[in-house]
Amino acid sequence: MSASNSQYSTIEQIDEIYARVAQTWKSGVTRPLDYRRRQLLQLARMIQENKTLWEDAVLADLGKHRQECASTELGPTVHGALHAAENLEDWARPEKPKVDSWRQNWDATVYPVPKGTALLISPWNFPIVLTLLPLVGAIAAGCPVVIKPSELTPTVSALLARMIEQYLDPNAYVVIQGAIPETTKLLELRWAHILYTGSGRVGRLVAAAAAKHVTPVTLELGGKSPVIIAPDADLDLAARRVLFGKVQNSGQLCVTPDYVLVPTAIASDFKAAMLKAYASFFPINPLDAESQWSKIVNHAQYQRLMNLILTTKGTVIAGGVGDFRRRIATTIVSDVGLDDPLMEEELFGPILPIVEVEDVDAAISVVADRHSPLALYVFSNDETVKQKCLDRTNSGSLIFNDTVWQIVVHEMPFGGIGESGYGSYFSKNTFDVFTHRRSYCNMPAELEPFIGHRYPPYTDDSYKIMCANVNLPIPKN
Repeated sequence: MSASNSQYSTIEQIDEIYARVAQTWKSGVTRPLDYRRRQLLQLARMIQENKTLWEDAVLADLGKHRQECASTELGPTVHGALHAAENLEDWARPEKPKVDSWRQNWDATVYPVPKGTALLISPWNFPIVLTLLPLVGAIAAGCPVVIKPSELTPTVSALLARMIEQYLDPNAYVVIQGAIPETTKLLELRWAHILYTGSGRVGRLVAAAAAKHVTPVTLELGGKSPVIIAPDADLDLAARRVLFGKVQNSGQLCVTPDYVLVPTAIASDFKAAMLKAYASFFPINPLDAESQWSKIVNHAQYQRLMNLILTTKGTVIAGGVGDFRRRIATTIVSDVGLDDPLMEEELFGPILPIVEVEDVDAAISVVADRHSPLALYVFSNDETVKQKCLDRTNSGSLIFNDTVWQIVVHEMPFGGIGESGYGSYFSKNTFDVFTHRRSYCNMPAELEPFIGHRYPPYTDDSYKIMCANVNLPIPKN
């Protein structure tokens, strides 16, 4: 089960697909709630009825263990589709805003309406869930969608193309396979919304292309998500939970812990706790032939990560080796300085630098002086520390005493800020991404005697009445 360049969509095919999906939007077929619900339930069936095929595809492309695939890719997708189908009426229900009494007969209403034909550009690291959860929101909102999955996971991309055509309305939901030329062509077209998940470098290109058509964009990027270990932390618990976050998909996760800031006074104890957790996680060598361990997505990324391990000025205390199957043992590096090569860019791999700082205040300063990350993890039960982190740092999410699993709380918006992206999604928030809140008023004719002062010619009386808000009383401080 593999994809080749021969399966890439041609420019002519992209034009035809775009025209077909755009015509579907114009026809209004995707708007009725019954249609949306059927598509959502079909999407859930698409995953559930082909569970082994999806696991096989992810295993082929990323070497990811079936448990990781089912728990982080398949399960959230099925749940997301069913949750959206169950809550569709509530999400799509028109809202009656509270208005001043003199405007209550204007029938002021806000209608959640679909924006139109959307483009999803999804990444390789979680190629199913980060493609299909945005699709769930777009379907729920009533938008037809063109999907461009990553060429770096060709097996999954080919399966997505085949399954979406089989299970969903092929005139409304289409996968386009390809690489840079095909993506460039897609970005030349006009969309109602673009949701992109990936690197900051490509995110800038997507935003620039979208700006030409004044297209709204959601950018889910990443960054160096730090961990702060406070003196009061349970170090054994912190070590297990930090290491858990780093080993998921071999660290190829946008919210993986990128580096750890730990006060010097507890650094030795924390490193001992990390090695203890490491030994419990890997009773056999993670690169053993029998070990089921995620591989790095391609040779270029593998070489980049191995070069970082070779050039760091820190001390490798665990891992540090790779194999011919592009697997890298989770690598813990101590004595890392802020000027180390490991601290320059997002690692996006199984390397965890430990940086010693004077105290928690110094750690907070390090975080505040850098680009806002997608996530900030802090291990502490000290309310003063919690408040300092809340007040003096910025991040997409702030999580205390765990890593990565904040994404399980689908009721909260997930997204970045600044360099880590803008816009957010998950659950109803994804529905909101693809929805325009359309304002509606119906102005009754019998209002005329009460609004006649707005018409010319203006007089002193009309000025006094129409400009009364200028003179509203202002409360004292």
